[in-house]
Amino acid sequence: MDPADDERLLREALALASQSAAQGGGPFGAVVARGGRAIASGTNRVVLDRDPTAHAELLALRAAARELGTHDLQGCVVYSSCEPCPMCWGALRWARVDALVYAADRDAAAAAGFDDRRFHDELERPAGESALVVRRLLEREGRQPFEVWLRNTQRTPY
Repeated sequence: MDPADDERLLREALALASQSAAQGGGPFGAVVARGGRAIASGTNRVVLDRDPTAHAELLALRAAARELGTHDLQGCVVYSSCEPCPMCWGALRWARVDALVYAADRDAAAAAGFDDRRFHDELERPAGESALVVRRLLEREGRQPFEVWLRNTQRTPY
């Protein structure tokens, strides 16, 4: 990672975030880059699209995967205007990106009225102390899709 590229691409994510905020979207932007070149970007469209998963990082990852023709984004760096929420953090890990560079943190998001901190805090609680009611049923039957997956010799591991 080149520090000059990092600053340039992070400034691009910040510009996207400010543009989104000015146009009725959320104040978040993200850029996916490979080799110092931006290949995809996204802004927060949660309210505009009425989609709770339309976070900037997720939209940028989806666009990058389409652009590269693969779900595996190894070799890529994500530049985000703000520290990713736990959902986006999970997506970054599933995408196998090499690195994350961000500007504002969860406290800055909380100060602006976003509850990212609450979700980060909840993940740190012991199992069973979540505000989300969680129940497990049909444990044995729940393994069936995995058995079908394992029998499929044409599957693409990920």
